[in-house]
Amino acid sequence: MVATDIGIDLGTASILVYIRGKGVVLKEPSVVAFDRDTNKIKAIGEDARLMLGRTPGNIVAVRPLRQGVISDYTVTEKMLKYFIQKAVGKKTFRKPRISVCVPSGVTEVEQKAVEDAAYQAGAREVSIIEEPIAAAIGAGIDISKPCGNMIVDIGGGTTDIAVISLGGTVVSTSIKIAGDDFDEAIVRYMRKKHKLLIGERTAEDLKIKIGTAFKMPESDSMNVRGRDLVTGLPKTVEVSSEETEEALRETTSQIVEAIHGVLEKTPPELAADIADRGIVLTGGGSLLRGLEELIADRTGITTMTAEDPMTAVAVGTGRYVEFLAGYRDEL
Repeated sequence: MVATDIGIDLGTASILVYIRGKGVVLKEPSVVAFDRDTNKIKAIGEDARLMLGRTPGNIVAVRPLRQGVISDYTVTEKMLKYFIQKAVGKKTFRKPRISVCVPSGVTEVEQKAVEDAAYQAGAREVSIIEEPIAAAIGAGIDISKPCGNMIVDIGGGTTDIAVISLGGTVVSTSIKIAGDDFDEAIVRYMRKKHKLLIGERTAEDLKIKIGTAFKMPESDSMNVRGRDLVTGLPKTVEVSSEETEEALRETTSQIVEAIHGVLEKTPPELAADIADRGIVLTGGGSLLRGLEELIADRTGITTMTAEDPMTAVAVGTGRYVEFLAGYRDEL
């Protein structure tokens, strides 16, 4: 029985599991619903996400990871165990080798928590890799060469920006502004502008369907339902994509500023490489329309999104295991 090599992208919004030789086998929201009275877990993943904002008092749907960091240790451990078993099946005799990726700014304590959770969930050995490096490998960039690549990984809770050369990070930063903040910005905007209270899921829907970060020539609109803050009754409002650009302006600007900050600290030789090769975006947050145009417009550097930005980090994490395994075989 061969041991499986597993790569896990432990994200704030979703968890992806990559198995060597099979690719990404599982992608589910990192949400857990549990019963407060009995402390038993009711649902994990997609089933639990559907409960967000719709549960009775005794059942709470929570995200055990906040901004890329474990906020609820025991729940994360149970969630990891569940996803690993679901991905691998119960038939394995040998414990798997697991590599997990974490945001580039995490502390040693936070990193240790992830490691422990993976061991508790049944790993034989655990390697931790930084998100930007995993994202770069997953985006198909050869990071072993001595030339500068800039990766911007926009997840649910954190955005990791890094310049990578020779397989390591040269300059990097991790900011706690990402996809979830886009949703929150939309919720705030709707409350302020339309006096309408909407939930996280509605805001996310709005972001996915008509959200944009840059003024587009053609405008889309959609109807949004929520609670009128004046009358307290349900109400429907039509929202246009221009309004989403206005709602998201502050949040997207912060990401652009962070990119700018990393570029300022980049050694000149590598900066020249980046100007040639462009900036690569990965992560679910990079799917926001107009983000490429906004970054290119503000930095003057061509910006493109990786082929499958959602799975790039998971694939990179898994390939990193293969990369290490190959490296070990050579030794």
